[in-house]
Amino acid sequence: MTNEDILKALSNVQEPDLGKDLVTLNMVKDINIDGDKVSFTIVLTTPACPMKDMMRMASENAVKLLVNKNAIVTVNFTANTSSNRKDAKTVLTGVKNIIAVVSGKGGVGKSTVSANLALALSAGGAKVGLMDADIYGPSQHIMFGIRGERPLMKDDGEGKGMIVPIEKFGIKIMSIGLLIDEKQAVVWRGPMVSSAIRQFVSDVDWGELDYLVIDMPPGTGDIHLTIVQTVPVTGVIVVTTPQLVALADAKKGVAMFGQGQLKVPVIGLVENMSYFTPAELPDNKYYIFGKDGGKNLADEFELSFLGQIPIVQSIREGGDAGIPAMLSDDTISKKAFMDFAGHAVRGIAMRNANMAPTQIQEIVTP
Repeated sequence: MTNEDILKALSNVQEPDLGKDLVTLNMVKDINIDGDKVSFTIVLTTPACPMKDMMRMASENAVKLLVNKNAIVTVNFTANTSSNRKDAKTVLTGVKNIIAVVSGKGGVGKSTVSANLALALSAGGAKVGLMDADIYGPSQHIMFGIRGERPLMKDDGEGKGMIVPIEKFGIKIMSIGLLIDEKQAVVWRGPMVSSAIRQFVSDVDWGELDYLVIDMPPGTGDIHLTIVQTVPVTGVIVVTTPQLVALADAKKGVAMFGQGQLKVPVIGLVENMSYFTPAELPDNKYYIFGKDGGKNLADEFELSFLGQIPIVQSIREGGDAGIPAMLSDDTISKKAFMDFAGHAVRGIAMRNANMAPTQIQEIVTP
């Protein structure tokens, strides 16, 4: 076996999302051959890639079928998270991808989705931060069990003080709930809120991140405009529930980010509280808020449908206890969030590769 033999064989293995082979995409490195033993590394577009096992199996089969049937193949993985940022010298210079999680109305579980998305990305090996941009109703400090904690300050080396986000469960977290007495209401006018958001961007030491998840407030207001005008948002994830009232407001969220002056790509739509599954009957699904409303809305707007999150008691309990569902023993919830996160990062990787939205929808929609 030679390096050329291995590369020729791997040129028959396609990256499932990007539609080109591993060799053309320059994703193969560190080939090492010792007798019948061969090892190499595949460089993924994200450490949270959900297609690792598929690529591993396809690569092993290619070498055995096309090079040496007795080969002992070891496939290693590393990642160089893709990014389409062209403004690395402005804000959040160490952040490769910025995901805004939005909803047209409150009460659809946007913060729960944001928290567990961040944890699911981290579980895949990515470096993740979570910014709670809901100034009037912060909740991430509660969901991560860091109520009452206060972030520290550090010098950036040029005399400027920087806020150090609190790290919990491997996630860097910043929320107004960490800076104020939670018994007091935040009674601020729009300019003050916008100023606070800009500080979360420019005065917080986020460091090097593969993904920064921004938990946005509900609706379509000042904070949304401030974020998209201040931060190079990679894309938006819209959260809805199946019933018509929520879907009507979700449409407004989709429409907002499609406006000419904003023009932020919508990564896709996720449906929360899709069905109720009792713990004692894990195979049963009860569609108490209606069925497939989110999927139909995604089809209407030609958006990628990123998945369905069930109503499970442990999701609510975990959020209240400061231990989100992704860290629980509830396999149903964890699988739903992992599948959702997998579809989201595939959509991001394909957008970073400048694939057309229609192509992304075809690949990502479950």
